[in-house]
Amino acid sequence: MAPSQQAKSSKSARSLLAGLAVGACLLAGLPDAKAQTPAKQPPPAAPQGTQQAAPRVAQAAPQAVPGFWDPRRRPERPDLSRLTVIRFLTETDYPPFNFTGADGNPAGFNVDLARSLCEEIKVTCTVQMRRFETLVDALSSNRGDAIIASMAVSPQLRARVDFTDPYYRVPARFASRKDAVMPEIRPEYLEGKKVGVIAGSAHEAYLKAMFTDAELHPYPNDDALRSALRKGEVDFIFGDAISLAFWINGTDSGDCCAFSGGPFVESRFFGEGIGIAVRKGNDVLRQALNWALFRVWEKGRYTDLWLRYFSVSPF
Repeated sequence: MAPSQQAKSSKSARSLLAGLAVGACLLAGLPDAKAQTPAKQPPPAAPQGTQQAAPRVAQAAPQAVPGFWDPRRRPERPDLSRLTVIRFLTETDYPPFNFTGADGNPAGFNVDLARSLCEEIKVTCTVQMRRFETLVDALSSNRGDAIIASMAVSPQLRARVDFTDPYYRVPARFASRKDAVMPEIRPEYLEGKKVGVIAGSAHEAYLKAMFTDAELHPYPNDDALRSALRKGEVDFIFGDAISLAFWINGTDSGDCCAFSGGPFVESRFFGEGIGIAVRKGNDVLRQALNWALFRVWEKGRYTDLWLRYFSVSPF
């Protein structure tokens, strides 16, 4: 089951989501990635008597694993002696990030990552599942120590909780039919092209700001948007790359389509990323989790988790 439209700061803010490190240098100057942030300026005109070459069509890129940590900024090991248990809170039904496993226990990318962090810190770890909208109140009332539930960092939530460094981001990407895949997408490449997008979304706002010469076709929901691409009513669609990755690899797509170009991660439109929330002022736990996140990534365990849960990379 594919995740909903975006990672969540509330059920409505999920339009900006979920999982784990991806091969693209995502805004923070990270060395492992190449996120696309196209310039708004038009391309230079071609010399007179020449034609601008059309972008070549290529096969979809191979699986990419993200890296959100800079190896040159290795965090120091904090004092972990005061930590004896971490009570993680996560949400009940947001596969593949959080769901109830066949044995009735919490499962998913976030759950496995939480357990890896506890192993690194060498403390007992518990995971309690709750409805997403109750998580912050449960944390504030000391019914848990940390929320790992694909929670998007936002100014509103920062007023109530503290966050670790992002452990993944929710990129936006273009998808096209397989016979029209582009290895790179720039604003000039989509001049006059029909591009589908969810009406009123951050993705639509981004296209209006950056891809001014594309012909935008707004749709009311994901089903209508993806159906338009399958039927060839639009040349591309643009949206949440994590949801699109599951659709592309699922049966609903009919094996019609693939990603074109790379990820777009402009924070003004697509958010600051996904972090682990702790109670305000709990710097001991926040620093311990930041250190453990780096160590899990450095040892390759983050990559293993990513490949286990994402057969088609959103990046």
